Amino acid sequence: MASFVLLLKDYEDEEKVVYHFGPNEQILGKIELNKKSETIREIEPVLNSTHESKFYFDRAAQRLARCLYKEGGVFPDKATFES
Repeated sequence: MASFVLLLKDYEDEEKVVYHFGPNEQILGKIELNKKSETIREIEPVLNSTHESKFYFDRAAQRLARCLYKEGGVFPDKATFES
């Protein structure tokens, strides 16, 4: 099964970065990565009848972890998770 998650940056400072995430620009939740504690939390769930919010959250969290660890802490304005 193919999966796609869109991430759109909402806010970033030295402590955290916040993204809207979901299957498209009309159906979005909100996720936050704390750069200091390296924790990720869901601020608002994705409300979509196709998949539960956890489906999108898990994939968005993977993408943010990749930005933090493999891409040197660079968080783009727009990112995707595709598999």
